[in-house]
Amino acid sequence: MADAKSISQSIAAPSPTTRADGFGGFLQIRRPKLRVTSEFDSVTSVFLHKVSCKLLDKLPKLKLTFHNDSKGQVSVPQVSFVSKFFSMHYDVEESDALLKTSFEVASGFQVRAAHQVKAQQGEVSMVADLAGPAYTVELSSAVPSVGLPRATFKVPIGEISLEEKDDDEAEEQKKTLGVSGILKGHILNGVCTAQYNEDTMNLRYAYKDEQMTFIPSLSLPSNALSCVFKRRFSSSDKLSYSYYFDTDNWNAVYKHTVGKDYKFKAGYDSEVRLGWASIWVGDEEGKAKTAPMKMKVQLMLQVPQDNIKSSALMFRVKKRWDI
Repeated sequence: MADAKSISQSIAAPSPTTRADGFGGFLQIRRPKLRVTSEFDSVTSVFLHKVSCKLLDKLPKLKLTFHNDSKGQVSVPQVSFVSKFFSMHYDVEESDALLKTSFEVASGFQVRAAHQVKAQQGEVSMVADLAGPAYTVELSSAVPSVGLPRATFKVPIGEISLEEKDDDEAEEQKKTLGVSGILKGHILNGVCTAQYNEDTMNLRYAYKDEQMTFIPSLSLPSNALSCVFKRRFSSSDKLSYSYYFDTDNWNAVYKHTVGKDYKFKAGYDSEVRLGWASIWVGDEEGKAKTAPMKMKVQLMLQVPQDNIKSSALMFRVKKRWDI
């Protein structure tokens, strides 16, 4: 049996493994994981590469993007640093940077600012909650200032913006008040939207249920009327049709999906007299991270109606690696 002295020494003196693990764990610095994404479009024959990593326990993100052609030449390199309150986008070729910041001064009061270094121009915005997040007012001003700030009022049914503009039609230079905005409301089991901008009004009504979507739209004062009709035959088959009354142009698209990662689409556009069909591997609207093997592929065949011999087969590939 071991005596008391040996037992006390074994308890007091940590083992080499314990000491190394504790000290090594304190100084251990893990290499940030790299995410590399490459895209290729057969139309331009140019690769787009993105390399990014998250630093300091995943708080800020560092990203490098650049293009690469068939000759191996690198172009349009850009470096970005993005964090919660500050971001910088640096254009290497232009030696120019776009700086952005956003922070909350007090509860319900936020300040946003952007600055283009080379042009020495930017914008400062202040957003304040009036009666909760659904009711806000935003004041935006260019830097250096050229007039009164733009005011935007947001409510649950839409928003309206007031901005000072130059009157180009006046003989003498003077300022006018420009108004733009959008309003939404529920009418007849659908959503009616009125959008106004620079003397142009767009009226849109959207009705949607489990099987059908109907969207007529009217632009004023041009009186351009269009209509979109969508019919869902099953959970995987859908047909959409659009018609423009002012030009008599129309287009139709049929879509068949298998799960969320495989999609077949075919359509025709009367304006350019072109028929096409495409196959997607990977969610068309999603990211490569969620696609099988972290890769998205699109194959598209375009067949001009006037010259079938000039048909073209195009493809796009996007692949992601986590290193």
